[in-house]
Amino acid sequence: MIKLTELEKKVIASIQGDIPITERPFLEIAETLDVSEDTFLAVLKRLSDRGVIRRFGVTIRHQKSGFQANAMVAWEVDEDQAETVGEKMASFREVSHCYRRNPTEEWPYSLYTMIHAQDEDLCREIARKLSAKTSVEHYALLFSRKELKKTSMQYFPSLGSD
Repeated sequence: MIKLTELEKKVIASIQGDIPITERPFLEIAETLDVSEDTFLAVLKRLSDRGVIRRFGVTIRHQKSGFQANAMVAWEVDEDQAETVGEKMASFREVSHCYRRNPTEEWPYSLYTMIHAQDEDLCREIARKLSAKTSVEHYALLFSRKELKKTSMQYFPSLGSD
């Protein structure tokens, strides 16, 4: 188990939400924690080096960026091909997520991709391209109809700088 200092917890809490879109966003965050920018960045680096923080991600509101459709595509892939097929599918720029999950007797799909496009027809075309590239013929497109929740995980909510 990794032990975290109070400062490390505060740094993690401070980057869980939106990061300011400014020239020096980490300086702004550091100031809210009453530490220097160098100290803040050093803590981030240590957390990264220890594997506590694996990556920074960006969540884009796809509707505001011109993508009006998205679909989770469930793929029926043999277990011995899942890794290879997943890597090929993940290489497509239209794919934002690619996961392997355990299939069931009722639901034989083991690989899932999230694809984004301007409309549903284009999502279908992208799925056909993925199918052709990987020779996976059995799949189901599950189109998003309404966003009910979209938030980032909050690990230390009581320490946030709100």
